[in-house]
Amino acid sequence: MYRAVTYAALERGVPVDDEDAITYLAEQSRIDVTPPSKDDGRNYDVLIDGQDVTWEIRQSNVDANVSLVSAYLGVRRALSEKQRQIGLQGNVVMVGRDIGTIILPEADLKIYLDASVEVRARRRYAELKARGIQVDFESIRSSIQERDRIDSTREVAPLRISQDAIVINTDNLEIEQVLNIMLGLVNDG
Repeated sequence: MYRAVTYAALERGVPVDDEDAITYLAEQSRIDVTPPSKDDGRNYDVLIDGQDVTWEIRQSNVDANVSLVSAYLGVRRALSEKQRQIGLQGNVVMVGRDIGTIILPEADLKIYLDASVEVRARRRYAELKARGIQVDFESIRSSIQERDRIDSTREVAPLRISQDAIVINTDNLEIEQVLNIMLGLVNDG
């Protein structure tokens, strides 16, 4: 959702350093996350005001600005409320850097997927290359490191692992292995 707001701001020419304007955009935008409508590798659709932005929110300009946008208190309030409403409907899997600590601290099961910066950079590099996007590995790695730094030191809802989360390090696991571990946790719960 933060990526969707960031993308919308960039596309609409809203300066990402204008906290009031970005907050207004977050409050006024309709953001939907739905099952995938296309067989192009996506796991879900992300729509902002009805526009499919699923792949656009993964662009490098969004990567470079999403931590700034997500640090704004008004943006966090607006999107946190939207995320909480979705989560309270039940039977949902939510992904985010503050879901288990801020959005749904009462969730029945919290899983924190972890991987080294190097592994996450390789995965993002492979994803972008597979979609035909020319990218530089070092810039991806640097961007991930910087986002981690910003997200873990921000004043509002910093990135941290919930005390009751189950941590799975995915460095040496394939996606199917991670899925099987998570399904086992769900079925055991």
